[in-house]
Amino acid sequence: MRTKSSRPAPRTAVTVSLLAYCGVIVSLTMLKAFFMIGLLWQPENQRVRGLSLVPLNDLWESSSLFTQLFGYGGNFAFFVPFGVLAYLLVGQIGLTTLLGAGFSLPIEVSQFAFQLGFSDIDDFLLNTLGAFAGAVIAYWAGPKAQWLWVTLTAVVVIVFVVLIILGDSLGDPNRVAEVNAAGYARENGFTLQDCP
Repeated sequence: MRTKSSRPAPRTAVTVSLLAYCGVIVSLTMLKAFFMIGLLWQPENQRVRGLSLVPLNDLWESSSLFTQLFGYGGNFAFFVPFGVLAYLLVGQIGLTTLLGAGFSLPIEVSQFAFQLGFSDIDDFLLNTLGAFAGAVIAYWAGPKAQWLWVTLTAVVVIVFVVLIILGDSLGDPNRVAEVNAAGYARENGFTLQDCP
């Protein structure tokens, strides 16, 4: 007799998980001007516009190793779950990679067009690479791990929603360092534009 954990997750569960995770991605890339999680950022500082079309420029221009690790590693890791879930639906690594690129590109364009963040070719490239890595992980893990991916996604989405609900009640405002979009903009020569 097969148990629930040995059967692949139904397409509906995977689809709902992917859509929910896409909501997290959109929220954390384009909507930070409209909500807070603790004191990680100030919404009023998120209405910025910047454009970087030079690949891997943070490797030689960034003044901080943290910026490189967070920027490159974060963008890569952010799309790994997308790649895992998309692969479970389409079953092809190449198509999953294209879906990752096809989801990342409109985010980068929209960030610039609507003044919702920095549009960076590196973000696009690393998001796409993350989707590819997620597809490889899902392929390697096989169908038995599908419930694990769906469950982990549910946990991530629930934690994200709880963090949004708790909002600015998390953290101590007296211990906040000046690390935000405005500081990043000044450091990288971008202009900070106020909300209309």
